[in-house]
Order: sequence, then structure tokens, then C-alpha cells
Amino acid sequence: MIEKARSTFLLILCLSTLLSVISFASVSLAEEKLGDKVSETTLSNGLKVILLENKKAPVATVQVWYRVGSRNETWGKTGLSHLVEHLMFKGSTQFNAEQFVRIIEENGGKNNAFTSHDYTGYFVNISADRVAIPLELEADRMRNATFNEKDFATEKMVVIEERRLRTEDNPQAYLYEQVRATAYQVHPYHWPIIGWTEDLERLTLADAREYYNRYYIPANAFLIVAGDFSRQELLPKIEKVFSHLPATQAPQQDVSREPTQKGERRITVKREGLVPALMMGYHVPNLKSPDSYVLEVIEGILSSGKSSRFFDRLIREKQVALRADADYSITSRDPGLFFISAEVLTGKDLTTLEKAIDDEITRLQTEPVLPEELNKAKNQLEAAFIYGQDSVFYQAMILAQHEIVSTWKHVDDYLPSIRGVTSHDIMRVARQYLIPENRTVGHFIPIPPRGSKPTLPKTSVNEQGNIQ
Repeated sequence: MIEKARSTFLLILCLSTLLSVISFASVSLAEEKLGDKVSETTLSNGLKVILLENKKAPVATVQVWYRVGSRNETWGKTGLSHLVEHLMFKGSTQFNAEQFVRIIEENGGKNNAFTSHDYTGYFVNISADRVAIPLELEADRMRNATFNEKDFATEKMVVIEERRLRTEDNPQAYLYEQVRATAYQVHPYHWPIIGWTEDLERLTLADAREYYNRYYIPANAFLIVAGDFSRQELLPKIEKVFSHLPATQAPQQDVSREPTQKGERRITVKREGLVPALMMGYHVPNLKSPDSYVLEVIEGILSSGKSSRFFDRLIREKQVALRADADYSITSRDPGLFFISAEVLTGKDLTTLEKAIDDEITRLQTEPVLPEELNKAKNQLEAAFIYGQDSVFYQAMILAQHEIVSTWKHVDDYLPSIRGVTSHDIMRVARQYLIPENRTVGHFIPIPPRGSKPTLPKTSVNEQGNIQ
């Protein structure tokens, strides 16, 4: 009996010690500032170089970010940013498409790219001892990419098909696109990243070349390298391959400002599908406003995990939704939208679901969030922010996204700002932004596929108040 008690005591002691170590490690990691490890240099041609030394693993990521996305496009020429991204993989004057890929893969690397409303980024993840290899490749295609008519025609068709598969045949994606287009009537966030089909069909090789020549210049880009390297050794190599590129003045980035919305906008989308759904988009500020951190916490309270309000109230208790989510992008270059989306549970209707969501918004505006719930949301955000930095790729991503909005130096403001959010802040921000006058509401009403019968029971849908 004494031996059993002794064993129990030792087990408790070990667990206590382990928890203390974990707690200490978490605190240390949370207090460690990412920005303190970063250095910045600007080359004579205007290319900004951001270097983050991280010795935790023998890997590195090389990323080139261009300050160009769909927000830089114009009416009638949407989709250019994404199409040019495709063409950038078709070779340059020094390396053809096959050589580019082979060089990366022979050295154990992986490469890809992404386009958003605000930027286009290219990356290579590779072993740290070979970090210099992608530099020459990226420098060459920054100014010497070769576009030809054959590749252009092929990639244009690829993008059109991509749009068909990802948007035209996806009711949720199509609804999202329509809500954005209705919420933004002047600002170029009006059009989708992939572009409108009619615009894509009209784009020419000359359009792509002109766009590339205007935006793919050192002064409109920045290079970010994160991983296990020495800054003193790597920076001269960067200067050698990039400094010879010509200095050109960066294009202006001003776009039309979206006027303040004066009343609720509503749309209805009827397409083939199975499940009725709704989406709400509220105009909200971005990272440049302290309220952005409050919106981050609100997003967590509403839809982060199975203990969130949406899951607890809309799915489990009221049983009006199959799915309910909130989504907010704090690092959009210009003020964005706070999205709420949900799908109707069979046997319920969109009106009931919308009312249930409005009730949760009203709770945020009128009832102080209890300390336990507020701390849970903050802890979830903090954990996601910290553990997301386990990868040097995502460390570079976080720095770059902040650089696009303002400066990478603001990355260390995130945790203190989240920790400082109060229940009063949540009520104030919810009352200011999450109001009907400031939102666009979209309803998706499914219709049966042509020549087939519905596979689910009919769902009652109230269309009153909706306009097409």
C-alpha cells in the first residue's frame, strides 16, 4: 500500500514537472519576438531584402513577393495577375521551363506560387546548404521571363477551366464571388482574383507582357529568405544576382476608395445545388486599425472550434445549420470584409438561419463576453500564431503579409494587441461594424440539376426581402 502511494506521488510529481516545463516553454516561445531576428536591406535598384535567420532545422525558404494582385487590374482586364503567375513558369532567357523545374527538384526543392487580391508570391523550399540556388532563377525571371503566343493560349485556357471547376461548379465559391462583387461597387476588390470569364477570353499576349513589364520590377517586389543560413554569407550572393537588374520607378498603388455603404444590400443566387446557404459580408478595417485585432477575437468567439458560439447555438442547440463559420483577413491591403457563412440544415429555411445568426451578433453587441470565453478565444489565436511559426515557410509568410499591408515590423504587435482586447472592445466594435446598414447578404437557393430529381428532401426557403 505504501509502495503504491509512493508510486502515485512520483507520477504526480513527474506530471507536475512536465506541465511546468511545457508551460515555461510556451511562455518563452510566446515572449520571443519574431521581428528581433529579422534584418532588412534595400538594393540600389529598389529591391527590398528581408532575411530571417532560423537555425532550428537545416532548411530554408526563398520567396519573392510582388506588390501586384487583382486590386491592380482594371475593368475589362480582370484575371491578369493570376494569368501572369502561370506564365512565369514558362521559362526565361536563361532557363527554359524544364530547366527551372529540374534544377529545383534535383536539389531536393519544391516550388510553387500564389496570387491574391493584393500580391503575387513565388517560393522555393530547399535544403539550407543550397539556399543560393533559387536566387539566380528568381532574379532571371524577374525581368527576363519569356512569354510566347502558344504558352499564352494554353495557360489562358487552363485558367478558364480552373475558374469553371473552382467557381462556376462550386455554389459556395460562386456565392462568395457575388457577395464581394455586390459589397464592393467601386474598389477593385469587386472582381475575383481569377477574373471574370468574359475578360479572360478577351485577354491578349500584349496585355500580359505590358502587365509584366509594369509590375515585375525590383522596386515593386521584395525578397524574403528564412531558414538556416548566415546573413553575412548570403547577402553578398543576393546582391550579386539581383543588383544588376535595372532600377525602375515603382508603379503607383492607389486605387479607387470604396464609399461608405449607406444601407443593406441583398442578393439571391439560384443555381444547381443541394443545400441552401447564406453569406454576409460586413465592411471592416484592416491591420492599420486597432479594431482589426478585436475583429480577430470576434471571429474566434463565433466560429473557432466546437465550443464556439456558432457551433454551440446554431448547430448543436437550435439545429438550424449544417455548418456556420466566420472569416476575417486582417492582412488585406485595403479595408476588407468580415464574412459569415452558413448552410441550412435539411427541414429548416434561410430566414430562420439568418435570424439565428443575427441573434448571435446582437449578443456580441449587448452582452459582455465572459472572461472565460474571452480568454479561450485569445489563447486559441495566440497558439495558432505561435505554433504556425514552427515552419520557416510560414514565418516568412507572416512577415511578408505584414509587409504588404504596412511593414513586417508590425508582426510583433499581434500578440500584445490580441491580449489587450476587452469585452467592452468587442461590444463597441460589433456595434460599429456588424450592423445591417454595413453589410451585404447573399442567399443561395439550389435548383435541381437539369434532367434529374432532387436527392435531398425539399427545404423551405423564404425569399421575401431578397432582390436579384
